[in-house]
Amino acid sequence: MEKQTKPLVSVLMTTYNREKYLAQAIESVLASTYENFELLVVDDQSKDNSLAIARQYAEKDARVKSILNEKNLGDYPNRNKAAQLAKGKYLKYVDADDAIYPRGLEVLVEGMEEFPEAGFGLASLPQDSERMYPFILQPAEAYKRHYFEKQLFHKAPLSAIIRKDAFEAVGGFSGRRFLGDFEMWHVLAAKYPVVLMQQGVVWYRVHEEQEMQHNRTDFTIPFKYVQCAEEMLLKEGCPLNENDQQKALRQVKWNQARYILGVGKNHSLKVMHQLKKESGMGYGEILRRVLKK
Repeated sequence: MEKQTKPLVSVLMTTYNREKYLAQAIESVLASTYENFELLVVDDQSKDNSLAIARQYAEKDARVKSILNEKNLGDYPNRNKAAQLAKGKYLKYVDADDAIYPRGLEVLVEGMEEFPEAGFGLASLPQDSERMYPFILQPAEAYKRHYFEKQLFHKAPLSAIIRKDAFEAVGGFSGRRFLGDFEMWHVLAAKYPVVLMQQGVVWYRVHEEQEMQHNRTDFTIPFKYVQCAEEMLLKEGCPLNENDQQKALRQVKWNQARYILGVGKNHSLKVMHQLKKESGMGYGEILRRVLKK
């Protein structure tokens, strides 16, 4: 792509109490080989020095804009707020505790521009044994890949690039805690083709302050993903044909049943009873589904 034709990318960095990591995240974006971007740092009423750090960068670089929310919105509502402020053709989330490699934006934009009909792209994927990245999947192909071959919709927003008009067309993130991105990829993939791209474009930090760490102590959270999968498969507009839809639903129900029994065996009978109730299955059905696999 010639420089003058390169589309504007809105890099969205939502932050709440991330003073330890924010500077490195911002620096990683500013080091991008892709130059046509804006960086929106949207602070959700941090109690630490996150806002001051963002403002320092905004004063030095016109591409950086520091925004302070009037009140605390929470994770996914703040992601929606950042997207509303964006002016770019593409949205690229880089969380305040993560980073993007210098060629990350360039690789992601080139992949999307190669397949202009795609609504979004997902990167940081294991090597595909049959073809090189990037390549495009139509809606039914994306669902089949996720449910019958290799997980696809588990990626965090850091590994995604989204066409802004597609994001707006589906209404943005629903706001469901923990599940927002998993749900979003289902919703987008049901409506638009997706581009798959390689590893090595972003860096995901692992630390004890992340919400994902709740998965270690709250055993209902992983179960919510399985419930969400069932909901997405039953949702109007699911791109799978009836046979594949039923096959995927059987797999999801097996996952539900196996997880319920695993929680009871390894962690808590009380939580097992709670998940059983939420699943709508009796213990007889749970055992049958596990044994049928």
